[in-house]
Amino acid sequence: MARPGALINWLMFVAGLVFVMVVVGGITRLTESGLSITEWKPITGTLPPLNEASWAAEFEKYKQIPEYTEINGPAGMTLAEFKFIYFWEWVHRLLGRVIGLAFALPLAWFWVKQAIPTSYKPRLLALLALGGLQGTIGWWMVSSGLSARTDVSHYRLAVHLLTALIILGGLVWTALDLRMLANNPAARSAKVTRFTAAVFAILFVQMLFGAWVAGLNAGYVSNTWPLMNDRLYPDGVGTAKGMFYALVNDPYLTHFVHRWWAWVAVIALVLLSRRVRQAGVRSASVAIHSAFGVQIILGIATVMTGVNIVLAVSHQAVGALVVATTVWGAHILGRKAA
Repeated sequence: MARPGALINWLMFVAGLVFVMVVVGGITRLTESGLSITEWKPITGTLPPLNEASWAAEFEKYKQIPEYTEINGPAGMTLAEFKFIYFWEWVHRLLGRVIGLAFALPLAWFWVKQAIPTSYKPRLLALLALGGLQGTIGWWMVSSGLSARTDVSHYRLAVHLLTALIILGGLVWTALDLRMLANNPAARSAKVTRFTAAVFAILFVQMLFGAWVAGLNAGYVSNTWPLMNDRLYPDGVGTAKGMFYALVNDPYLTHFVHRWWAWVAVIALVLLSRRVRQAGVRSASVAIHSAFGVQIILGIATVMTGVNIVLAVSHQAVGALVVATTVWGAHILGRKAA
């Protein structure tokens, strides 16, 4: 027998864990902790080093990669400093395992108990597969910084972050669909309209450039706003390899696009929230406005403080809330389309 109520609570709990994962991922990135664990051990890697000999062995592995030999080694990194960055990467990976279990085990239980509506089974399996893929993407990202680079590929970082946000959106959308089903057994799943697809596309571009800004450390190229170092268009954009190459690789240009495309996203979200309010759901409209309003303030503050870590992590956290509230609004409009 289908149990939409229990499924809703489960999916929203997992969505909450994914939100925490995005926050911890931001901390891991900003503390340059992502390369501290140089191996991928899904089972045995669950436990951290438990004695000084194990810590010394892990530190020796880290000393073999370019990040240490070219940056942290010459700076005189101590074992205590290594333990700090190791902690955040370990927490990030451990949380990934927890999320996997928090999704897979209840899914199996609900499946056996026949509590999942038949039409939702393929969607839940797709989310499970996407979650498993995310773990692989995470290691694919880390591996890019273990040999020839002192940092991970910003392309792979973007894939990792955007996949997390897609999973978050999928969990929220599915939970909202199930809420409709709980209220009306004959309810059909909400549809993505042309308008909401356009909003999602605009937001996707903004999140993509945000990930590139993080991966390229582009937030540090200017600490002024609205001008970048006293210029509207930044001085220092390297176009020797072409404008497109600069668009996806140059820290000045990616920063420039991220800060100004934000206003395109704001316009799209204002239009979305107006339609949501016209649909009679004022709370969702307020949530969308609040999320992107706080996000803009945090983005400007992050720039003007030279990427203060608390503000920068908060900026990434609220970005996840912008995604969640946008999904909520799009779902409301999609109910009519259904």
